[in-house]
Amino acid sequence: MKHSLILLAFLSFCQAALSQSVVKTILHDGLTREYRLYVPNVYDATEAVPLVFNLHGYTSEAFEQEVYGDFRPIADTANFILVHPNGTLDNSGTRFWNAFGSPLETVDDIGFLSALIDTIASDYNVDLNRVYSTGMSNGGFMSYTLACQLSNRIAAIASVTGTMVTSNLNACNAQHPMPVMQIHGTVDPTVPYNGNAQGFVAVEDLVDYWVAFNNCNPTAVETAVPDVDMTDGCTADRFVYSGGNAESSVELYRINGGAHTWPGTNPFFSTLGVTNQDFSASVEIWRFFSQYRLNELVGVEEVKNESSFSVYPNPSENVFTLQFEKVANRSIEIHNSAGQSVKQFNTNSNSLELNLEESGMYLLTVISEEGILTKKLIVQ
Repeated sequence: MKHSLILLAFLSFCQAALSQSVVKTILHDGLTREYRLYVPNVYDATEAVPLVFNLHGYTSEAFEQEVYGDFRPIADTANFILVHPNGTLDNSGTRFWNAFGSPLETVDDIGFLSALIDTIASDYNVDLNRVYSTGMSNGGFMSYTLACQLSNRIAAIASVTGTMVTSNLNACNAQHPMPVMQIHGTVDPTVPYNGNAQGFVAVEDLVDYWVAFNNCNPTAVETAVPDVDMTDGCTADRFVYSGGNAESSVELYRINGGAHTWPGTNPFFSTLGVTNQDFSASVEIWRFFSQYRLNELVGVEEVKNESSFSVYPNPSENVFTLQFEKVANRSIEIHNSAGQSVKQFNTNSNSLELNLEESGMYLLTVISEEGILTKKLIVQ
């Protein structure tokens, strides 16, 4: 998102009115990471609520994304928690998410966002079956990265003006059907609709990948979005690929003549390029997310943090003991802080030892008839 003096002045004005958004930090991988948390007034802790990540674009930051791709009025009525994290600064001093496939970038954004789920879930009653990620541009790229490398925690993703780089697509390792929504302008000059020589995957090729991955009907149901605003300089078409495994689907909103912009945002932001006003991207993204639950996608009863097993000692120098209340068939998977699977096996024992040689934080996932159970492991 490009900055301008008038934009910054408008954002400063808006910030004064956002009393419910709280700026917080967590320490992860030696870095102090900042995020904005929005908890709607209707939240009362007696009911587990969804958690939605809304990730900013390259050169932007959390507050700008909170205002630009605004979900707050929707959260106020649908009762979900919103989190707007900040990326880190690259070598040029520009804020970004590590989702472009560059071997020079080593920031652990996957581990940070996974840790952020744990942090928020420890403070609020979060429904871990209903954790979603969306974002603008680089934030859309990062949402796809989470779909591929943190799928054990993410139920669905949506990208506005973002895509994937070829190397990340080729290495994608999603563990369950992944519902995906893509919203993109055909004349986007920043992330071209038809891809580019730098490895940005063409939008329709990306959609085809997820349609095939989810085993959706390869023929979309296509409808024209009513052109309710004939002054916005563009139109939109919606493509729905349904019937995927576990009732997953893929949706594409093609903005004909649209630029690198968020449909339905405040018309004040029209200076950023041709912006479709025929529908609200935020409303459609939440409509899409609200259909999906992680436990249904992986075929278990429930996803939860607390469980009928213990891990000790934790932290440990390298050996952990897992103790379950009863004997049952279980699938065990351990991911490192980069989201990479380091161990995966099946067991029916009620007690076993794990050996992890490298220091750091790991995520232990246990899948059984009880549901999906997760715990953090710390190797000192």
